[in-house]
Amino acid sequence: MISSLLIATTVMSGVVVAQTASEVVERSDIQFQPLNPARGDASPQAGVLWGDIKKDIPSGALIVFADGFSSPPHIHNITYRAVVISGAVHNDDPDAESMWMGPGSFWTQPAGETHITAAAEGSKGTAFLEILEGPYLVQPSEEAFDNGERPVNVDARNIVWLDSSDVTWFGQSGASTSTDGPEMAFLWGSSQDNQKNGTILKLPTGSTGELYGNGSWLRAVVIQGPANHQQTGESGLKILESGSYFGLKDGAVHKVTCKAKTECLIYVSTKGRYSFIQI
Repeated sequence: MISSLLIATTVMSGVVVAQTASEVVERSDIQFQPLNPARGDASPQAGVLWGDIKKDIPSGALIVFADGFSSPPHIHNITYRAVVISGAVHNDDPDAESMWMGPGSFWTQPAGETHITAAAEGSKGTAFLEILEGPYLVQPSEEAFDNGERPVNVDARNIVWLDSSDVTWFGQSGASTSTDGPEMAFLWGSSQDNQKNGTILKLPTGSTGELYGNGSWLRAVVIQGPANHQQTGESGLKILESGSYFGLKDGAVHKVTCKAKTECLIYVSTKGRYSFIQI
């Protein structure tokens, strides 16, 4: 179900996207299209969560790879960032040894850099992809260029986690008795006011908290779930599986409870800082 505190809606790339203070896209409602139409059925499938990957606007999409998929060497016209949701994904120079990145791993692919992308056989590879500008195009490696950025691959096992003793983005309400708190990892960007950044929020199983933005859009994708979700102004709970999305702006608050067997991972894209208050 796609729900929101409605102001207006538009249709973008086959997905209804609400232009509101709050929006939710459940994994089961995502509509998919070829990420690279030129390859037809051989292309990974893309389901837009927000924006439109065919236009020059910030966008987020869920990417599903065919079993054993491997691309030819190619480049993109824009830089993208990605987080593995399921399976194992390889993204590197054409001659690099395979480095299979599992769920929770992160990579940055600079515009103009020749690379290949592959998904391990039998792994049902899925990833979240984010672009800050578009459109997202696949171009031949003969058109490679250096945009000054460098690629980054970070396996989930190498991510450094910070807790409330390290950062001031976390809080705890008077009602909370938990001693097992949230953690976060900085992936890219700057935490300064009005500067874009991406982080991963890790929630212990069974924990509940409220996520607050800072006036600009905060967009969150469930990387490892499920998580129960309740948004401002609604009484019902939604169960958000991995690959689901929720966004908030203008004072909206999202209450999240981790229902995973181990822990929940939520990718958060915003400007400046946000707050997570454990309750």
